[in-house]
Formats: sequence, structure tokens, C-alpha cells
Amino acid sequence: MGRTRKKQKFGTTEKRMITGCLLLAGSAVLTVLSGQNPGMAEWYSTHIYPVIVSVVGRLSGLFSWSLSELCVYALILLAAGSLIHAIAEAVKGGRGGAVMLRWASGLFLAASVLMLLYVLNCGINYKRVSFSEKSGIQTVEYTAEDLKQTCLWLTEEVNARAGQVERDEAGVMKLESPEEEDAVKAMQALGVQYPALEGYYPRPKGLLMSEILSYQALTGVYSPFTVEANYNKDMTAYNIPFTACHELSHLRGFMQEEEANFIAFLACKDAGREDFQYSGYLMGWIYSMNALHRADAEAWQEVRLALDESVDADLEANSQFWAKYDGAVAEVSNKVNDTYLKANGQTDGVESYDRMVDLIVGYWMK
Repeated sequence: MGRTRKKQKFGTTEKRMITGCLLLAGSAVLTVLSGQNPGMAEWYSTHIYPVIVSVVGRLSGLFSWSLSELCVYALILLAAGSLIHAIAEAVKGGRGGAVMLRWASGLFLAASVLMLLYVLNCGINYKRVSFSEKSGIQTVEYTAEDLKQTCLWLTEEVNARAGQVERDEAGVMKLESPEEEDAVKAMQALGVQYPALEGYYPRPKGLLMSEILSYQALTGVYSPFTVEANYNKDMTAYNIPFTACHELSHLRGFMQEEEANFIAFLACKDAGREDFQYSGYLMGWIYSMNALHRADAEAWQEVRLALDESVDADLEANSQFWAKYDGAVAEVSNKVNDTYLKANGQTDGVESYDRMVDLIVGYWMK
């Protein structure tokens, strides 16, 4: 009789590689399908993703600190520890190639899991219908004069609140109370006006080691792996309410940066706290004035002179803060962010943040 063939048995390394490849294939298929069928992305963003936010967001919300931040540190330590162990085992056992391949397969599997989480909790949402389209606020053709008038409106709103916010001994604005819960309330209130923003919002969290973001010139970051809105708590205070709301807008599936900025502007300006209102209007003013300076320097100078002098302390404190961290790390981070945004369909890259101005002008002219 002929010899029977034994069934192929896969070891740990092979199983990890196969599983990782399947996860990456699934991620690729979902990415392609959502890109080719915007209706699928919109359905996913309005029916599936909110459930993920509600479940995972509530779990990560059980921790007062950023779960994603702690996970990053833990993964780095785990990867380094496992690498050291693998090297020691390879040296001791004389099977260096097989041991290191097994270690690499574990790293590959972990990366594959993270990629799938990214696609499910972030990537697909880039393909959905925009907030401006859903809310009826469309960008329109406008002139430098239209932009100037928008800046004058924002200047009036900033000036009206500049003397109402609390300030420290240097005249720099400080938050009147912790911002996390009120950022959620601001977004929930905006959801009453714009149904696309309705839903559960986990509390945003300032990173324990916010200096890492400072060196990267980042004000905040959305973590798709733990569904958390994180922000740089070391920034000049007027940045914080706006940034917290910006990151929270990503938890409603709106990933385009200009739209997240615009949503943060709307949430802050109508919030119940004057420091939130000041944050929203001042951030809108800064973006819009930068655009006006490019369009008409003389008009910019005219509007700039109308700004309340007390605001200068905030602008100067902000400039001094970021100047401390300006360097090679910030430059590399900016290029990485630019590439990332362009890869996800935002052709303007990091300049897409500035496109909020088009939405503000459209909102003002509506």
C-alpha cells in the first residue's frame, strides 16, 4: 500500500504570518470598497462606527488617563523586552534565524491588528459624506472684501469676550474650570442643532506626557485604536477647548481636518462658557486673519489694529510656547502628517486645516 501523507501542521510563526496576512487583506478590501462606494462609507459611519464609539469609548472612558498613551508606552516596552529575550534565546540555543523570525512574526501580527483597527475606526470615515454637505453649509466663491468682513465680525466677537475671561498675572487667559466635561457638553449641544453630531462622546483627555506632542508641533490626536480624543494639555489655554472639540468631532466620523476645525469653532462659540467662546472665536480669527494676510496685507493691517490689546498677551504666550519646541522633530512630524493627510484624500495636506476659513466665510455669508 502507498504511504499516506501527513497533514501539514503550522507552527506559531506560520500561524502568525497567515493571520496577519488575512487581517491586512481584510483592511485592504474595506479600504478599496469604501473608496469606490461612498454610500458604503456613509452607511458604516452612521450605523456601525457610532456603536464602536459607544462601546469602546465607554470602556476607555473608565480610565481617567489616556489609555492609548499608556498602551504606546507598554507596547514599546513589550517589543523591546521580547526582542531582548529573543536575542538571548537565539544566542543560547543556536537557532538565531528561527527565533528572530518568530519574533518578527509577532511584530507583524501586532501591526496587522493595528492596521485593521485603524481602517475600522478611522480610514473608512475619510470616505463619508462631509459635514458641510450634511449640514447645508457649503463653501462659496468669495472676495478679499468678503474675507475682510468675516475677520471684522470675528474681531468683534473676540473683543467682546477678551475682558470676560479669567487671566493670570501676566494677562494670559486661563481656563475657569476643567475643560473635559464641558467639551462634551458643547459637542452634545451642537448635536441638537446638527443631527449628524448627535451621539455619545467620551471625555477628551490631556496626555500625561504632553511634551511629546509639543515636540511634534501637535495640539491633539485622535486614537483610532482606543477611540479616544487626546490633546496637548501644556498648550496656551485658549487652544485647549477648541482642540478638545476638534478631536471629539473625529468621534462622530468626520475626519477631514478643516471640517473638524469648523465643528470645533461652532461648538466653542455657542458653548455655555465664555472661555470656550473666546477659544472658538480666537482660533477662527487666527486662521481667517492668516488667510486675509495672504489675500490683502493692507486689509489685514486694518483689521489687526481693531483687536483688543488684551488678546496680544495670549498670542505672544502661544508664540513663545511653540518656539521652545521648534526644531527637527517638529519638521519631520509636519512632513509625516502632511503625507498621511494626502494619502487619505486631503490633497492640501497640513494646509487642509486652513480650509476651515472657507467654511467660516460660507457660514458668515449664509
